[in-house]
Amino acid sequence: MAEENGLVQIYYGDGKGKTTAAFGLAFRCAGWGRRVVIAQFLKSSPCGELTAAERFPTLTVLRSKGIHKFTFQMNDEEKAVVAENCRTLLRQAAELARAEDARLLVLDEVIDALRGFLPQEELCAFLDERPAGLEVVLTGHSLPEALERRADYITHMVKEKHPYDRGVTARREIEF
Repeated sequence: MAEENGLVQIYYGDGKGKTTAAFGLAFRCAGWGRRVVIAQFLKSSPCGELTAAERFPTLTVLRSKGIHKFTFQMNDEEKAVVAENCRTLLRQAAELARAEDARLLVLDEVIDALRGFLPQEELCAFLDERPAGLEVVLTGHSLPEALERRADYITHMVKEKHPYDRGVTARREIEF
């Protein structure tokens, strides 16, 4: 088996599949019996991935708490609560990954949390100081330069066509 060196992967863009790809990798890793931690930022709605994740005893999912709105619908007080929740979630995920000797940590939508809810410096400090064998996956819509420099894999998901543009909303079992 190859030496276990943890790399940084980024799945970003406006295309579908970032979370799906991240969960697929998490299920693969957990399928080999390895510890996996997933932290979902800015997400709190039910989704099929959580039900599937429960089938893996070595996989833990942490999720945002509190406010169940899109960020553009929040007032300043709600945004402050979400910001504190994001900082807490990053700390909890990092601590759990270290304590459990996780092989993989997925920080789903963490890049979007950098837009006003989580200081980029905190995320970069974690990436710079993470355990050597910990693989980290970051997802979101943009690619900040500071993260690009730290990444080993970068996958850009590009939307060419999407049913949402025709007014079709997210469908249970397919999009969530």
